[in-house]
Amino acid sequence: MDSSLAEVVSVVLLLGVLACAVVRPFGMPEAVVAVPAAGVVVAVGAISPAHAGDEAARLGPVIGFLAAVLVLARLCDDEGLFHACGAWMARTAAGRPRRLLVQVFVAASGITAVLSLDTTIVLLTPVVFATAARLGARAEPHVYACTHLANTGSLLLPVSNLTNLLAFAASGLSFTRFAALMVLPWLVAIAAEYVVFRRFFAADLDAGAQAPPTAEPREVPLFALITVACTLAGFVLTSAIGVDPAWAALAGAVVLAVRALVRRRTTPTAIVRATAIPFLAFVLALGIVVRAVVDNGLAGALGRLIPDGTGLAALFAIAALAALLANVVNNLPAVLVLLPLTAPSGPGAVLAVLIGVNLGPNLTYAGSLATLLWRRIVHEHDGEVELGRFTRLGLWTVPAGLLLSVPALWLSLTVIGV
Repeated sequence: MDSSLAEVVSVVLLLGVLACAVVRPFGMPEAVVAVPAAGVVVAVGAISPAHAGDEAARLGPVIGFLAAVLVLARLCDDEGLFHACGAWMARTAAGRPRRLLVQVFVAASGITAVLSLDTTIVLLTPVVFATAARLGARAEPHVYACTHLANTGSLLLPVSNLTNLLAFAASGLSFTRFAALMVLPWLVAIAAEYVVFRRFFAADLDAGAQAPPTAEPREVPLFALITVACTLAGFVLTSAIGVDPAWAALAGAVVLAVRALVRRRTTPTAIVRATAIPFLAFVLALGIVVRAVVDNGLAGALGRLIPDGTGLAALFAIAALAALLANVVNNLPAVLVLLPLTAPSGPGAVLAVLIGVNLGPNLTYAGSLATLLWRRIVHEHDGEVELGRFTRLGLWTVPAGLLLSVPALWLSLTVIGV
């Protein structure tokens, strides 16, 4: 196929895939459109079968890891981990919305970092809704914190986000070095979010709440907590010895799955459903379509915009470009496009991309699939997401996060090195 025509076909298909992922007509899974689109770009010659196979091989371990973490998170929920978290927040907030906001920030940041942003969106958001209702507090600040912290809070670990897994593979860093470099950007970005939230939602937080009715503290599911801690340690160990961290995630999921099956708390069908196979197929197909776009001209166009080196100015430019691209075409395609272009400059440039694609999506609904999923969950709980309010909040948090986290990354790179 002519290269210009191939580029047009690839771009049109990518936009179609993203549009259907946002709208989900008739409630169809994202894969319903993405998988045929991937087949089309191969069939018409926009991407060769060999290149499509290479992309599938590159994404395979990442997708396997994601499936294992999704199962692990769902089984933790079955063990009562998130309900215990909600009980703790309601009990210790003592009727003070500002304290509840702190607790949501802590819980969402920790859960996102260890169990991925999808866990925060799908499992923690309903708990936060219930906790706010129990206290008679206005839910909006705390529920908005879930989606913002799902994105911002995912900067810390390779396992926190699918974009992180892709960046981790491209960076050449170990698990511990990745975390060491990102801990300062993670902390300052969360702090910036908190300061903005306190001011932006001041009226809601001043409205007050009430102490929860006296109730016995919910028992903490120690087995689930210990399994998660051992899994996290397994991520560090496997990375140190050169084994794919997906095996540690699989081990943690298997341990909880066996326990749940023995206790009849789940079924094999429920475990398979937790892997979100349609979403995994969507990720794989999207990767192939994006590779077709990159191969047919986008790489050259963006390559001219990416600065050389990893100085502070270069890191700012890379992060800003990544944030902009995430809001135009979604953060997952953005990271798939930018990683091959920035990896030759070293891990610092790759991590700057990660800051952009993780913080940037807090500006628009379409910035990340997690935000779209969060909006759906809010509507299911009879909540309203006002576009103008969401965007105004993002106009404060995204620039503030970028302005603080990029210098923090530069400082980490300078002090720790790669």
